[in-house]
Formats: sequence, structure tokens, C-alpha cells
Amino acid sequence: MPLLLLIRHGENDFVKTGKMAGRIPGVHLNEKGQKQAQALGEALKVVPLKAVYSSPLERAMETAQPIAESHKLPIIKEPALMDTDIGKWQGKSLKMLRLTKVWKIVQNSPSRFRFPEGESFIEAQTRYVGSLERIIQKHHKPQDVVAVIFHADPIKLAVAHFLGMPLDHFQRLSCDTGSLTALHANEMGANLIKLNQRPPFDFLQEKK
Repeated sequence: MPLLLLIRHGENDFVKTGKMAGRIPGVHLNEKGQKQAQALGEALKVVPLKAVYSSPLERAMETAQPIAESHKLPIIKEPALMDTDIGKWQGKSLKMLRLTKVWKIVQNSPSRFRFPEGESFIEAQTRYVGSLERIIQKHHKPQDVVAVIFHADPIKLAVAHFLGMPLDHFQRLSCDTGSLTALHANEMGANLIKLNQRPPFDFLQEKK
């Protein structure tokens, strides 16, 4: 089974507003984010990637572009990799949300929470895992390496599932902008190779 390179998109300026972006369109990489994307493309150009998948949101697609270009591969848009539907919380101030009673549920018992008019964490996790399972089935050879570019909580939710962690513990994982998490999945289970790594990488197979 393949080695999945789960990559979080680069930095953007929306996070500096202190608001939750969710699926708001038009959130692009800032200068640092563009440099992070270029660094990922440079670091992965020696890796024999079979495919590049991405969330359709701009910040993910822009991060995927240098990676795909270095291998002359198309970016495969995967709608199921889109960030969590946070419903009425989209665009809301994090500072204000942290003052609400439900914020403790989000942080301590996310499996019990549903975003107002949006998804539950359980539904979101199921969606991400289903997408990755389809990718695994398509690229099923042990030597296959696939890049998947999407978002922080989705990556952490997926890793928690494949490692058999309770969903309520997924926030204990880290996933910085422009980072790579490597997961080897097979019919017997999954093995976390690296978590939240920044370029350069010294553990990936080079082209022969």
C-alpha cells in the first residue's frame, strides 16, 4: 500500500484576522505561504510521486502547484478534502467563540459537537478518511508515493483514525502550515512515519 504525504497548505493572512476561515473563498497564500509552497516543491522533486491530490480551496491548490509542477503532474481536485463545514462559525472571531460555553466541548469532547448549521467532527472525519481510502485503493502498490494537500484539523482527524486514536484526542496532534505528515497505510493497518515535518526531508525515497 502507498505512502501518503499529508501536507497542510501554506500560511495565509486570514488567520491574522483572528477569524475562522472555514470554506470562505478567496483565501490565498501570503508571501510566507508562497515560500513554504516553493520549499515543499523543491524538497519533494526527488521523490517519485505518483499523483498530487488537493482540496479545491485556493490556499491548498496554491500549495499543491509547485509540487505538481516539479513532477509534471496534474493537480487532482478532491472535493471531499475540503475543510470542515463550520456552518455559522465561518468568519466568526475566535476570541469571541472561546468565550462561549460550547468551546470547551470543541476542545475536550469534539466527538459530541456539531458546528451550527455545519458538520459534526465525526462526519468530517468520515469524509476525509473515505477520500484517503479511495486514494489508497487507486495507488495500491507498496512503492507508490502520493501527495495530498489539504487542511490542519482534517489531517489530524485522518491521522487519529488510521492510528486508532479516539477522535476526542485528535487535538493532541500538531499540524503547522507548510508541514508534511507521512503515513504508510496497508491492509494490516497504518504506520505514522513522520508528523508535522518541515522541509528539507531526509526520510523519503529518491527517484531511481
